Amino acid sequence: MDAQPRPFRLQNAGQGSKLSVSLPSRITRLVAGALAWGALMALSASISLYFRNGFETLHLAELVTLFFLGGALAWPFVVLAAGLVARNAAVETRFAACFVLLALGTIGVTALLFAMDYRVFYSEWHEPILSRIGVKQLFGTTVSASYQFAVLGMRLYLPVGLPILAGASLWLAKAMR
Repeated sequence: MDAQPRPFRLQNAGQGSKLSVSLPSRITRLVAGALAWGALMALSASISLYFRNGFETLHLAELVTLFFLGGALAWPFVVLAAGLVARNAAVETRFAACFVLLALGTIGVTALLFAMDYRVFYSEWHEPILSRIGVKQLFGTTVSASYQFAVLGMRLYLPVGLPILAGASLWLAKAMR
């Protein structure tokens, strides 16, 4: 028996007319999951920033927004990739795939957004992006921004992000039946 979404329809039209509620569509679940995952990543960064320096940073809103967007934009791709990689596997394999893909996807997308912010900042001093020098500058800026994010930004996922990652991976693994 498939758990496909059912459209709204009236049942027993003559006896009280109950409205049948449909299950959320895949798109709705992806969007809700993306918003929830983004909020959890923003929460992780916020708690880490609070423990490290009591929110004494000039760019608190920008950092929290960066982590929210990184998580929210990574979620749909990670869920689809995990479904392709481990859908028919054992629950332990699905958990491992979800854990690795969710961690790498979230970190990767957040680092990419950080690198794009770097590019915007340094674009004033860079050549046009489609020139030979511009491509080299874009590559150098992206690599250096990714390294800086790996050194400074990834620690904002700890200590809260790791248990959240484990819980979300377990939930995804069980939901992937």
